Amino acid sequence: MKKINFYSGPSILPQEILDGCKAAIDDFAGMGLSILEISHRAKPFVDVMDGARALVKELMGLGDDYEVLYLQGGASTQFYMIPYNLLDTNDTAGYIDTGTWAHGALNEAKLFGNVHVIATSQLTNYDHIPKQWDMGDRRPHYIHITTNNTIYGTQWTNHDIKILREETDILIGDMSSEIFSRDFDYSLFDVIYAGAQKNMGVAGATVVIIKKSILGKVHREIPKMIDYRVQIENGSMKNTPSVFAVYVSYLTLQWIKKQGLQNMYSANIIRAQKLYEAIDGSKIFVGNVAKGDRSMMNVCFTMKDKNLDPQFSAFAKERGIVGIEGHRSVGGFRASMYNAMPESGVDVLIQAMKDFEATKN
Repeated sequence: MKKINFYSGPSILPQEILDGCKAAIDDFAGMGLSILEISHRAKPFVDVMDGARALVKELMGLGDDYEVLYLQGGASTQFYMIPYNLLDTNDTAGYIDTGTWAHGALNEAKLFGNVHVIATSQLTNYDHIPKQWDMGDRRPHYIHITTNNTIYGTQWTNHDIKILREETDILIGDMSSEIFSRDFDYSLFDVIYAGAQKNMGVAGATVVIIKKSILGKVHREIPKMIDYRVQIENGSMKNTPSVFAVYVSYLTLQWIKKQGLQNMYSANIIRAQKLYEAIDGSKIFVGNVAKGDRSMMNVCFTMKDKNLDPQFSAFAKERGIVGIEGHRSVGGFRASMYNAMPESGVDVLIQAMKDFEATKN
């Protein structure tokens, strides 16, 4: 029986995409070869790479002033690629520290230029998105945010992103755990990056969407493999890309387009509201994030009696629910509800929570 997958990533994929992957592993594009063994220079794969990059821009409503790259190394590699390409030694970059990955990004940037922490929620264990910002003595060259915090379950609102945009010439967003989960103005950002393994494919590929006009301004020499301009010139194929991961992403993007981004956004809201209502109405489960900053993608919660955590984990697994344990650094529980999660899966989790609570009354 197929498990109900709440893992934070690599995450759930729609069945039709799994079926497409199986077919391509056997015979890709009628080539008589597996997708796992073809040349990345073969025209059928070049068409996939070009198609995936075009679909990203189409779904985001972006024009030719942006370029899309499929790179390797995971989203964490972008923690240093971004300042390497954009932050001169005497420039100051602004970072808003809202969790583990945001904190990691700002620490990497310190290797290349000045970093000003505009705001942080670290003192309250990252339970909210800061609304008060200190821009420092001069306007930051760029501002970096993590739009959705997978570990802690917080998410930037469209409203707060629009306000922040006014504070800088360049806005950068790590969207690894929420990309294509909502329909909003992606042009607010000059750089967007995301690991593909949560909402747009499998592990092994990282997508970077970048406004071309912001490149070429730093004075340092940049190694070719991490120079965005070189990767753009080579169509994301300066070296051999992650062929299979890009193909799965292409299938996923086609699926997202077919579903409709606005429809997907509406479904994500419904699933999240259902689960948060169950948590708020419970006597033994409790949310640990400020209500105005709650994530649609990663719902984090705890139990009032932490001694019951192992019991509920076992109870959930008996019902085919997997991956709800919180990140090892924070504990508790986390239900990651990416685009492919059916509403019925959330219903099963809610019923399990209610049934478990009934056994404790």
